Parts: sequence; C-alpha cells; structure tokens
Amino acid sequence: MCRVAGAPPRILPPLALMLLAALQQAPIKATCEDLSCKTGFPEDVHSAVVSRSVHGGQPLLNVRFRSCDGNKKIHFGSSEPEDFRVGEDGVVYAERSFQLSAGPTEFVVSAQDKETQQEWQMRVKLTPEPAFTGASEKDQRKIEEIIFPWQQYKHSSSLKRQKRDWVIPPINLPENSKGPFPQELVRIRSDRDKSLSLRYSATGPGADQPPTGIFIINPISGQLSVTKPLDREQIASFHLRAHAVDVNGNQVENPIDIVINVIDMNDNRPEFLHQVWNGTVPEGSKPGTYVMTVTAIDADDPNTQNGMLRYRILSQAPSSPSPNMFTINNETGDIITVAAGLDREKVQQYTLIIQATDMEGNPTYGLSNTATAVITVTDINDNPPEFTAMTFYGEVPENRVDVIVANLTVTDKDQPHTPAWNALYRMTGGDPTGRFTILTDPNSNDGLVTVVKPIDFETNRMFVLTVAAENQVPLAKGIQHPPQSTATVSITVIDVNESPYFVPNPKLVRQEEGLMAGSMLTTFTAQDPDRYMQQTSLRYSKLSDPANWLKIDPVNGQITTTAVLDRESIYVQNNMYNATFLASDNGIPPMSGTGTLQIYLLDINDNAPQVHPKEATTCETLQPNAINITAVDPDIDPNAGPFAFELPDTPASIKRNWTIVRISGDHAQLSLRIRFLEAGIYDVPIVITDSGNPHASSTSLLKVKVCQCDLNGDCTDVDRIVGAGLGTGAIIAILLCIIILLILVLMFVVWMKRRDKERQAKQLLIDPEDDVRDNILKYDEEGGGEEDQDYDLSQLQQPDTLEPDAIKPVGIRRLDERPILAEPQYPVRSAAPHPGDIGDFINEGLKAADNDPTAPPYDSLLVFDYEGSGSTAGSLSSLNSSSSGGEQDYDYLNDWGPRFKKLADMYGGGDD
Repeated sequence: MCRVAGAPPRILPPLALMLLAALQQAPIKATCEDLSCKTGFPEDVHSAVVSRSVHGGQPLLNVRFRSCDGNKKIHFGSSEPEDFRVGEDGVVYAERSFQLSAGPTEFVVSAQDKETQQEWQMRVKLTPEPAFTGASEKDQRKIEEIIFPWQQYKHSSSLKRQKRDWVIPPINLPENSKGPFPQELVRIRSDRDKSLSLRYSATGPGADQPPTGIFIINPISGQLSVTKPLDREQIASFHLRAHAVDVNGNQVENPIDIVINVIDMNDNRPEFLHQVWNGTVPEGSKPGTYVMTVTAIDADDPNTQNGMLRYRILSQAPSSPSPNMFTINNETGDIITVAAGLDREKVQQYTLIIQATDMEGNPTYGLSNTATAVITVTDINDNPPEFTAMTFYGEVPENRVDVIVANLTVTDKDQPHTPAWNALYRMTGGDPTGRFTILTDPNSNDGLVTVVKPIDFETNRMFVLTVAAENQVPLAKGIQHPPQSTATVSITVIDVNESPYFVPNPKLVRQEEGLMAGSMLTTFTAQDPDRYMQQTSLRYSKLSDPANWLKIDPVNGQITTTAVLDRESIYVQNNMYNATFLASDNGIPPMSGTGTLQIYLLDINDNAPQVHPKEATTCETLQPNAINITAVDPDIDPNAGPFAFELPDTPASIKRNWTIVRISGDHAQLSLRIRFLEAGIYDVPIVITDSGNPHASSTSLLKVKVCQCDLNGDCTDVDRIVGAGLGTGAIIAILLCIIILLILVLMFVVWMKRRDKERQAKQLLIDPEDDVRDNILKYDEEGGGEEDQDYDLSQLQQPDTLEPDAIKPVGIRRLDERPILAEPQYPVRSAAPHPGDIGDFINEGLKAADNDPTAPPYDSLLVFDYEGSGSTAGSLSSLNSSSSGGEQDYDYLNDWGPRFKKLADMYGGGDD
C-alpha cells in the first residue's frame, strides 16, 4: 500500500516539520477483514471534512462502490446535480464555487447498473473544516476512508481483497512564502518499493495541468515540493493525485488524492465599492434613523480575521450642532443618526470620513482604507409661509375682468421650489359671490389677486378679503400656523363711464305690413347705469336698417316709418325684420350701447297670384295635350291658396280653343278644346284668384308652343317653332356674332393683300438671273475685329461713299491685291430714289462692275489675312489665268447648277 512518510527535517520549514511529525506519529493503516462479497455501497452514510471554500471543478472525496462482478457498468449520480457531480471513477467534484454553511451539507450519491437498471444509494455528509490557527495535532484531521471497488487480478481466477488506500489529511501551506524554493512538502511511499523499482508522479492542476510547474515530485524518492510562492486570492486550494508505477509503467498502487490548502495571509487592504457615498436624511429625524450603508470588500479569506472588516467614523464636518450626529454599525456599515437637531435651514450637508479595517478592526495588525460619505439633509415642511404685511391694498376699475389687483408676498424658510415652499392662497372671507381668485406666481411664490367676475361700482364700492397662506404639503407634526399666515386685502372699486343699455334688448314689435311712411311704430329707449356721474340725457341714432324703413328721434327714442313695410321684402326673414339702434352719452370717454328692434310683420293680402311656369309645350291634336300649371302667391295663409283658375271672356278665341280645369288647391290643367290647332306660339291669358279677404286676382300670360308630335307625344318640329319664337335679345346676340365674324374676315383679307405687296417689293430687289445666296448681303456692320482690318470693304459700300485707295509702295504690293487702275464711273444713286427704281439702279451698277477690271474677283485668290511679307508658305493660287487658264476645261461648271452660272459664263465660254 501507499503511505505518506516524513521528509528529512533538514530541508523542511517548521510548519512542514510539524505536519510531518504529526503524520509520522499517527500513521494511517488499512485493516482488512474477510467479508463475503455483496454488491453496493459499504455504508449508508459517509462523512467527510472538506475546505469551507469550494471552487468549481474541485474534487472533494472518493466514494467506494463494491461490485462482485468486475464487468458491471456502474453509473454514478448526485441528488444535487447543480452543486455536486460524481465521476465514473467515483470522485465527487464541485460543480460551482460556493461557501459551505457552518452546519453539515448533505446530499445523496446513487449508483445504477446500466444493464439491469438496479440502483443503490448512499448519503454523504460534508462538514467544513475549521480555520487554520497552527500546526497542532488537533488540526490534522483524517478524511474518513471510502472503500474503492474490488479488483480482480489478471493472473488469478479468484477474487482477492485489496488493501484500502490511505486518504491523507489536507496539507496547509501559507501563501506568499519567501522560500527557499523548491520547498519540500511531503513524501509519497509505497510498501512495495522494497521488492519493486517504483516511479512516483503527480497529476492535476498545479502539476501537469495549468498552472503547471507549481508542484513537482521526485520520481525516485516520491518527495513532493512547491516551486514558488502561492497566492490564495488566485487559487485557494490544489487537488493533486499521486501515482506509483513500476519501471514498465504498470500501476502498482491505486492513486491517492492530495489536497493542498493555501493558508490566507493578511496581504490585502479593504477596498470600498465607491470612494464617495451619497445619502439623504430628512431634517428633524429622530436618533436611530437609518441613513445609508457603506460597503467595503477584502480579497483575503472572509472566514479568517484577515477578511473580517470593521467600520468606524473618523470625522464629521461640520460639527454643528453636535460633533457626533451619526454613528456606524462597525460590522454592517449601516449609518444611523445618533443625535437630534438636524435642521436643513442651518446645515444642509454633512461629510463623514469612514474607515474600514480588517483583522476585526485591530488597529495594530489590521490594514485600513477610507471613503467619504456625503449626507444631504432633505427639507420637510417645518416652516409655514408668513405674509410680509398684515394688510394689502389694491384697486380695480368696475366691469374689468382678468385684472391683477394686488400682489401678496410671503416668506418661507424651506427649500425654494419644493412642495414645502410652494404657497397656496385661500380666501376665507369677504368674497361671497366669488368675484376674485388668487393664483400663485411659480417663480416668486407671490399671490396674485385677480378679478374673475365684473364688479359694479354702483353696487359694491369696496371689498375687504381675508386670505390664508398654506403650503402644498401639510406642516410637519407639531408645527402650527402662526398669525402671520393670515392677511387682509382691501380692494377699492373705481367708477368708470359705462355704456348705456336698452331695455328690453331685443325689443319685439308686432305690426301688419303695409304700414305707410310717416307712421309712428314704437319708442325704443335706453338707460345709463352711471347714477353717480353728472351727465346729460342720452342721444339716439340708427346703426343698422337694411331696408331703410325706419328713423329714430335722437332725444326721446321714438321710431317712425320712412317707407311702407313689406313682409315680402328680401330683408324680411321668417316674417321678422331686424334694425339696430345706438344710444350714446357724453361722459369721458363717451360710451354707447346698442339695441335691436325686431318687427314681426303680419301678412295682408297685398299680392295677387301668378302662373308658373310661364312657358309650356303641347301638341296640335287633342290628345295628348294637357299642360299642368301652378299658382304662386308671395302671401301666406289665409291670403294664398286654394286658388281659382279661369279663362277670360275676351278674346273669344281663348275659350274657343282652350279649356282649364283645377286639379288641386294650387294646380290646374290647361288643354285644347278643339281637335286640331296649327303649330305655333300662343299667348293664353289665365285669371287666378286667391282665398284672401278681400280676394286678389291677376291675369297671367302663359306662352304655349303648339307643335307636331309623334306617337309618344314628343314634339318633332320644336326647332322650327323655337326659331320662330326667338326673342329680341336672342336676335340681337345673333346679329352681333355675325358682325364680329365679318370684321374678322375683312381684317384677314386686308392682311393677305398687304403681305402680297411686301413680297412684290422684295422681288424688285433681286436680279432674276442671280440667286440671293451668290451675293454678299450687309445686314449690320458694327466694325470687324483685328483680323478684318486689312480687308478692302470698299466694294461693299454704296457707290457715292467710295474713297480712293492709298497708293502703297511698289515693293510691298502683292499680286492678289486690287490692281491700281483708274476708277470706273459708277451710276450715282440719288439721295432718296423712288422704290421702283431700285432694281434698275442695281442692274446698272452690276453691269458697271462686270466691266471694271479692278473689281473682284481678281486674277488670283483674295487675301483674307495678311501676316506680312516673306511668308515661308508658297502661293496657294490655282486660278492664275495667265499661267493655267488656257490649259483647264471649265465646261463642267455648266452642270453645277444656277449657283455656278456666273463662273460658267466667265471660264466655260470657250474663246468668247
């Protein structure tokens, strides 16, 4: 079996020597008993002591399962899979990092046969080990051994019991050790090393897994050593597995687990989560009121004194009213008030310096750090608003609204623009009718007394209001409103000149229509509300009279008619006629008021009925020939329908040709009496009488158009009849259209004749033998550029304006320039020739130019740009008649058309 033996004391530190001595004095040996084989866990409850801090992936212990059949495939499980996991080799691992509670932690490990689905269970109880305080024998606790599965040896057919392996206690190693390194920790040995040559190795994080190289083992002696200082804040424990194999690599002993716990040292200062902490506390808070909590953390082990923090207050600023207004819970960091007297109006903010010290606050060995706690004293409503005066005064003109008449000012010591400072004003007396309201100015907190209903000076000359001021939130408990929170407001009403008013307004008068002009209708007067002002009587005038039927007396307001009242007027709506009158006083300033007179006009039978429509159409024959007509009367009942319809006695042809029958109170039917009536337009008079008392009647002309009809009763010669019956207006319109059309045609003819004359005039200016495109036309000459100044433009000017050329020196004249010969005598054009002579003049000038040897074209090409003598370019002339004219045939110019006729005559004429 494997055992742990002490290393030579000459290379171990004192702590390791103590551990080794404890291990040597109390060797752990396995005892074996002959037992009958029974598959399952060897015990129902297994207890183990592990480190209090558990990290994810950390192996905790081995569970032993006895299998009588070595070929069984066993699957292990945990009742707490989120915390613990059991590997196929029976090693229990932590699934996550957590802290074990002070009491035992229990869970169930199960084993299940994958083939038979048979299941076995064992309860595991984990107890956290106590904090390390020294290398005493008391702290070297043994982890209870777990029976590993039985093994069947390859060279034996029988089952032999295997010695139980040692589970050694954890090795505690302080962090930040100064060496020397490598530092020997423990020695691993096997009892079989006497008969076999063994090799030892260690596996796991810190050995052959990252971080590698922290722990090494001597393969021959089995000495396990650490190579560098450890840091508990990085890795709190290491879990290694030691192996013993022979020289062929065959496993001689089962691996044993070695747990190395890194013992914490106080090498980290406390650190506050925030350097500045902000909190609030209401003013007037009682002692013991919670304010805030400050928190610091220490990277050292919180289960040792190295990570146990204590808080205290180092200073308080300001120290008013007491230097110890606050205290702090030294373990939790809760800050509470310890004294009364917090008053925001005196001290608005306190600054505390908080210190956190580890080693449970030991000032000698503990490490400390500080932070700042800023505590703001919040406002409560402990100061009521107080008026700056006991009485306020104001004045307001009568009949004015939305006018601020007084400003009420208050003082409040609470924090501005908070509910404890914002004032609300309430009227407690003096305004029973609600004519005033008090609004609060949000910036100044003043009360604005405002008029919301008109005030009449003749009724109330003064108001005395009682006003109380309060805050938006109630006062703090135990604080009462002082007398200064109530004030009076004296408001004086100013008399102003008010407008007169008509009584009643509007005034309704019922009157029959037809009242003659000059008749007295009614009296419409107004009253002046200013009883205390010395004013003369009112004056009246007319403001609105749409039909101009009325007039009013300016002194007494008597209204008389100026025209006959007519109910059927367009200014009467629903029998009602409205007129507006004005009453004015002579106050300062003058005021006026309006009144409306409503005249309800009663109907009389003053309108005779008329026929509608005025025109109708019927057929020549007797059937069908009925015409429906309607009687229209502007009057209303009882002066309207039912109506009586009849035809007059004269002329006699009316009753001979036509007949009329009433079919209802307002409608009648006109039809032919005879069998046939010649087509045409006939005026049929109809007498219509209403039902009024007395009756009113009238004779209306109905224009009837008689036409030829088809089988359906529709006119077939309506156009002829309608044309024969055109009115005067239609005939005049047609004549006007005809006259306008004739004028347009005449204007067009005149324009065409004038255009022909202009064409004939232009043809006189053109030689019929020449085309206008063969000539140079001068449209507008404003002076050429610099390239045109050497051109001879004399031939393009009028003959009477030609000037003789300046004679150039003989040495610089070129062959292609104009020859120096006597000027020919061109015909002189009169200053204002007759337009008809222009053609003759041009023809004479053309003949003179043809006979002029000095006129272009010359016997060479014209020079369009002279760049000076001595040009390196040769002559480009190809038309030199003296050298090549006789050798070329120009007859082809006759085939080029009229544009080249002149050249053909000049060069293609042969000997001529």
